[in-house]
Amino acid sequence: MMPITPRPLDNTGFGAIVDADLAVVEAGHTAPALLQALHRHRLLIFPCQHLNHADLLAAARCFGAVDTGVDRRYAVGGFPGLTTISNIVEHGTHVGIYDGDDEEEWHADNSFKPQLTRATMLYSVITPEQGGQTRFADATRAYANLPADLKQRIEDLRAVHSIQHLGALQRQASGGQSSAAAGTLASDPEVEHPLVLQHPATGARSLLLGSMVIRHIAGLSDEESGALLAGLLEHTTSAQYVHTHRWSQGDLVIWDNLATLHTASPCDSSRHHRLLYRASVH
Repeated sequence: MMPITPRPLDNTGFGAIVDADLAVVEAGHTAPALLQALHRHRLLIFPCQHLNHADLLAAARCFGAVDTGVDRRYAVGGFPGLTTISNIVEHGTHVGIYDGDDEEEWHADNSFKPQLTRATMLYSVITPEQGGQTRFADATRAYANLPADLKQRIEDLRAVHSIQHLGALQRQASGGQSSAAAGTLASDPEVEHPLVLQHPATGARSLLLGSMVIRHIAGLSDEESGALLAGLLEHTTSAQYVHTHRWSQGDLVIWDNLATLHTASPCDSSRHHRLLYRASVH
């Protein structure tokens, strides 16, 4: 049985490094320990991995059922649930999901769907020398530190998540570039989710936010909704709750999508290429 000994990240309050070879993971024996570590730390970083596509899916299955309902344009053939994330262009076409060099969009994956993604895994194959970091915000600790009166105010509020709204704001922010706007999910109806999530495994509460995907809070005026969402997002993404992951080739990172937010960071695609593979679980 592969030992799981997470080393908490320094001065973050969440996240841990796990020195383990996921290519030899034994799902039946190791999966419970990995899942327990993810629930405890909310973000796990596995450095120095050497994984093929089958290895990645095997590792993802340790955390749940792999989501195979991915955008067909970027799916890896023969490996259901594996998606390419890249800023590389071949023969005039982007080889993976790409939303522009300056993309910064705090979100929880697939919040525009009725069923939220449970956890998401990214594996770095080509790593840029500059830019392209992924930043994570501890939405669980951010909620815990809210004033009691604000917790009471937002307890029963629900937010409308819209892929159409996301696509429109992405186009505005990146000069017309948006994978969401033209994707196979672009016609999906809007959905409502609680502003405050209760984690089904840990019972902990966290803030479900998004800088582009949320159209408004149900029952509030646009002005009141916008001010509340902006204040909560500013609080949750302040420095005390954020970890910035600077990628090295072979890094595999998985995060609890029901307890954190994340965003990409700007990367000059004309000078620095990045290529990652992604798998998500229900």
